[in-house]
Amino acid sequence: MGIGGALVALGLAAQPAGDLTEQYNDAATKLIDAALVDQGGMEKLAYLCDRIGNRLSGSPSLDKAIAWAAAQMKADGLVNVFTPRVKVPHWVRGNESAALVTPVAKPLNILGLGGSVATPKKGITADVVTVSSFEELEKKGRAGIEGKIVLFNVPYEGYGRTVVYRMSGPSRAARLGAVAALVRSVTPVSQQTPHTGALEYSDGVPKIPAAAVTIEDALLIQRLQDAGNPVSVHLEMEARTLPDAESANVVGEIPGREKPDEVVVIGGHIDSWDVGAGAQDDGTGIITALEAAHLIHQLGLHPRRTLRVVFWTNEENGGAGGVAYREWVGTMVRNHVAAIEMDGGAEKPAGFGVSTPGDSLAALNRVREIGKLLDRIDAGSIQPGGGGADIAPLMREGVPGLAVRTLATHYFEWHHTRADTVDKVKLEDLRANIAAMAVMAYVLADMPGTLQQAATGTR
Repeated sequence: MGIGGALVALGLAAQPAGDLTEQYNDAATKLIDAALVDQGGMEKLAYLCDRIGNRLSGSPSLDKAIAWAAAQMKADGLVNVFTPRVKVPHWVRGNESAALVTPVAKPLNILGLGGSVATPKKGITADVVTVSSFEELEKKGRAGIEGKIVLFNVPYEGYGRTVVYRMSGPSRAARLGAVAALVRSVTPVSQQTPHTGALEYSDGVPKIPAAAVTIEDALLIQRLQDAGNPVSVHLEMEARTLPDAESANVVGEIPGREKPDEVVVIGGHIDSWDVGAGAQDDGTGIITALEAAHLIHQLGLHPRRTLRVVFWTNEENGGAGGVAYREWVGTMVRNHVAAIEMDGGAEKPAGFGVSTPGDSLAALNRVREIGKLLDRIDAGSIQPGGGGADIAPLMREGVPGLAVRTLATHYFEWHHTRADTVDKVKLEDLRANIAAMAVMAYVLADMPGTLQQAATGTR
């Protein structure tokens, strides 16, 4: 019997409910062995990023990536490959620039925030008011803000705590009469690298142009003001929002051998910002999921449930792909037994975060049995709290959600920048992520019972 037949036998021989670590040790060993010498994942990532490039919603490059992904899924042995259509926002950056005017003349390194409006054709020149918090902004009031450009010079205190200034800062400044907003890039480290990302305009408040500046430029402006110098900036942005564009999710499957209607979904988002190459965010996520499924197929493993790979579109500036997928599956959402999203880059994996209905300890412990299979690559830590933007609509329907967790040592240094390129991805780390995804996905798709059944004590 060849390797493929032997592994099929392993899957068919899965015992009744019991310790998953023991049941799937042999299959996990084979998957990890294959992943740790894998070449295909990096080759696919390099093609996606180097030959197709960044992939903002509405762009021709995203269309090209979707067509390539569907063809690649078929080449990798997946079947039932679909590209369900999705309407997505279509924001175009255009030309943009900024410069200090007083007290010195100096160009500023900026990236307009996604969704920003444009400046007037000849730009905006105005004095700058620097604040380090929303409380300081409100304290200055309309008298101190009206007619000025607000700079949010907020030190990085973790992405979740700091990103609110990028998302809602422009509207909060506009409410007090600001004519534009600059936001210190949401990152702990900068080498004159601005970080873009979406903003959210508030209803009933004027929309003002907004851009990210580098840490270095934000600190320069702060020092000039602290020294008693009035600071003014000239800002020009051509950003515009066009009518919604046609896009698509990409879906491919390994059909289940016994329960094909039950589905485990794995994937990430195929779109990226319009700078860099979208390598870590989220090229590594979709390639990890695809290569994991490819290895499962290549090794002859045939899980009892369907393993579905999904590349969601428009995560970065709208989330339309995740919502559209939930609508596409309709009532069959009840047959989704787990969903794994990878959208945190492919640095060294540490394990998975898990969210189950009612935060079930029994279901969490079931996943921890799977996690032990990953101790060999130091990726066996299973912690409460998993999911992601694209699987959130499924999780709201009671589908257990998982997220790959990595050390994320440098992720937010590259995030949403021109520096998010393939050279930031280490081959050994990508391989380890593929191994972790392959083992977790295969066992969830093949194990006796489901996490929902574990949560309710019916497995």
